[in-house]
Amino acid sequence: MQLFYCPEILKGTHHLNIEESRHCVKVLRKNIGDVIHLIDGCGGFYEVMINIASQKKVGFEVIKAWEEEKRPYKLHIGIAPTKNIDRFEWFLEKVTEIGIDEITPLFCDRSERKSIKKERLVKIILSATKQSLKAKTPQLNDAITFREFISKQYDSQTLIAHCEDQSKESLKNIASSNSTLLIGPEGDFSPEEIRLANERQFQSIHLGNARLRTETAGIVACHTVALQHEK
Repeated sequence: MQLFYCPEILKGTHHLNIEESRHCVKVLRKNIGDVIHLIDGCGGFYEVMINIASQKKVGFEVIKAWEEEKRPYKLHIGIAPTKNIDRFEWFLEKVTEIGIDEITPLFCDRSERKSIKKERLVKIILSATKQSLKAKTPQLNDAITFREFISKQYDSQTLIAHCEDQSKESLKNIASSNSTLLIGPEGDFSPEEIRLANERQFQSIHLGNARLRTETAGIVACHTVALQHEK
């Protein structure tokens, strides 16, 4: 099933934007009378019939609508963007496919990357959402500093994964149905960051015996939580 993105449908707008319209008509050769499927990015699927077909505007009428089955968990990962942005983009793609609600890029003491292009990252998330046949797109927050992140209040279990030698629980043993999890940069969180997070009630956890790259750790964490709540 080919999915098109149309968040405007929630406001009563029944046409695709220019980018989606062009792909629909020029690339996929859809025409008036063809049935296509849309997502609104908030969990809704739509089956619609095209009634206007041009590269600038594809109009449609809704045949039926239904909601995506809700996942039995919520997951928010705060993670340091990698120096090689391709690896961070790969992380975003894979956690979107697995299932995640919210992602916050973090700038940490040992971060090598100090800026990101959010617009491009949002497009990668949207593409992965459609490719994996999901109707809800994960929320990508603006990048903030580690200290800004831990100073906020979270209505969830709060966890920090790190490599420092201290008592840590395995994520697979303690993951709850509503978790906020921190993943550090290539050089790990600094001891000061770990101390501050622990003081803010972020529990230290590990993801296994192997030392993982930042993007791998994020994917492993996401998959571990997903498996713990698999029906």
